[in-house]
Amino acid sequence: MRDFLELRIDELADNPTARVPVCLVLDTSGSMVGGPIKELNNGIKFFFDSIKSDDIAKYAAEIAVVTFGESVEKILDFGFVEKQNVPMLRANGMTPMGQAVNLALDLLEQAKNQYSVAGVDYYQPWLVLMTDGAPTDDIASASQRATNLVNQKKLTIFPIGIGTGADLNVLSRFSPRNAPVRMKGVNFKAFFEWLSKSVAITSQSIPGANINLPPTSGWTL
Repeated sequence: MRDFLELRIDELADNPTARVPVCLVLDTSGSMVGGPIKELNNGIKFFFDSIKSDDIAKYAAEIAVVTFGESVEKILDFGFVEKQNVPMLRANGMTPMGQAVNLALDLLEQAKNQYSVAGVDYYQPWLVLMTDGAPTDDIASASQRATNLVNQKKLTIFPIGIGTGADLNVLSRFSPRNAPVRMKGVNFKAFFEWLSKSVAITSQSIPGANINLPPTSGWTL
């Protein structure tokens, strides 16, 4: 029986389109219970639906999802988006942000290695970090890893604070280039609409080229 890696390499080889790897690192702690987690689930569904409906992006985008709340979980690993189904996220627990970012960086590194083995080109990976609070674990290792990759131009991080309770100073430790932004309330759909358009624009460009992403007005404070 063939193992996962062999199947993954075959999947990549069957579709040689340059990939846009995006890892969503999402706060699902107890403070997200109720309206926030409901809107987050709606936003993620909108994001996947938008990518799947774009004739170019659906072959280029690869999305992974990591959540941090009661535990840190790999909800989705990188793969062909049309084969992915995102489960409903539930909110509970603390905010182990450092552990979640470390897992996300591991997944991105693994994906890049798989692209190299399969001979598939890829754009600079994206990591979207969203939280409505502050970490309850040590972020020193994760923030240093992320900062090093950003400074080496091997990673782009989009740090997003959800509402007024998010600690933007903490988020800035992960992102030496893109300053954290604060979302208006729980306007996840507008954010994921912006993200899907950004992925679509990137997928139509040449890897390594400078890309002008859409303005963030409409979902930021």
